[in-house]
Amino acid sequence: MDIADVSGYALSSPIDPVQNRAFFGGVRRLHKRDVVLVVVETRDGRRGFATAGASSSAMREYFEGDSQGTFADVVDDSVADALEGESIDEIADAHELIAQLPLPAHLRTEAISAVDVALYDLRGKELGAPIYELLADEYGTEPTTELPLYASAGMYMEPAGYVEQAAVLEEQGFFGYKYRPGIGPDGDRRTVDLLTDAADDIEIMLDVHTWWKLRDSYGRDTVSDLVDHAAERGVYWIEEPVAPDDYAGYAELAESGAPLAGGESESSPAGLVELAETGAVDFLQGDVRHHEGFTGCRDAIEFCDGRDVEFVPHNFGTWVGLQANAHLVAAAPDVSLLEYPVFEDDPALPDAETDPGMYPFDLAFEIIEGQPAIDDGHMTVSDVPGLGVDIDLDVREDYPFVDGPWTAFHYDE
Repeated sequence: MDIADVSGYALSSPIDPVQNRAFFGGVRRLHKRDVVLVVVETRDGRRGFATAGASSSAMREYFEGDSQGTFADVVDDSVADALEGESIDEIADAHELIAQLPLPAHLRTEAISAVDVALYDLRGKELGAPIYELLADEYGTEPTTELPLYASAGMYMEPAGYVEQAAVLEEQGFFGYKYRPGIGPDGDRRTVDLLTDAADDIEIMLDVHTWWKLRDSYGRDTVSDLVDHAAERGVYWIEEPVAPDDYAGYAELAESGAPLAGGESESSPAGLVELAETGAVDFLQGDVRHHEGFTGCRDAIEFCDGRDVEFVPHNFGTWVGLQANAHLVAAAPDVSLLEYPVFEDDPALPDAETDPGMYPFDLAFEIIEGQPAIDDGHMTVSDVPGLGVDIDLDVREDYPFVDGPWTAFHYDE
């Protein structure tokens, strides 16, 4: 592949009016969702696409002041300088070129991730094959293209609201319902009880990353009690119950036998493997958009293969990211489940009496032409070459970037 042009476009999908979500000890404000569209073009005119965005629970762009505009500039400048004019035979060659750039480590990783996905998109188009076929050849597997989805929704609401949302998603056939507690220990406990009582054919998952973001956190004993209670009630997993780098905390909680998940906030592919090696998580959540693409996730997937830890990709962005992680699930050994973020007015889901979406994110859908094939809680991965999606480049004008953090935590005084 002869690289002619590399571009990054920072885009914002406003949440208007701004949503305020009360949690234990404060309010979280949701202003927008940001996406960076990365486009890599070859000399023969083919284009490969990828997205990056604010979707890791560590949310560096809030906690450390970075913005997605900064990352788009990095792609346009440093990454473009490193790749334009280069002939890429092996996709890993692009990793090496970007790794030499004098950038902060997290920006290098994010850039490698996006470029890896875009180059796989290009390679698939070049060979006339969907990405999952390329990956299946690398893994030596037979791809499975009909994937069960778990619905990722529910953010800081009254316990009955979670139950109503879960019921809608259960009716639509989803494997699981993941929600975000953090409304207070009593409210979180009651939510677990109500959901596990109401659930019939749907698994319940807790994404509890808010617990370690609280100014006055629940404390170790409270977290331990809540994790034990959720496990006793038969939840499928408890995700990020402690800060991402608190491996000792993971290990301590795992001693009870509670099913734990984590990994999305690991800063590198090596970090994913390191977390898995602790034996403290049952589910490892790498992400092609954060862990150096399809190439970067391979070591973690191969580590999990044959062990008592399941690789389940984190996925919390647009339908482009959904398609990318879907190709990984379709091809990787012992990987079967895909996260499906549910936003308001999702055109791929049948009409329901209650909209199960978390908040508006129109760009998530409108960034591609058409929509993924979703039916009865399963997604069929496209066999169109590359990612299998056509990008609507009009989004560059329709969703101009708005500076500032996409979300902010405001604490009670």
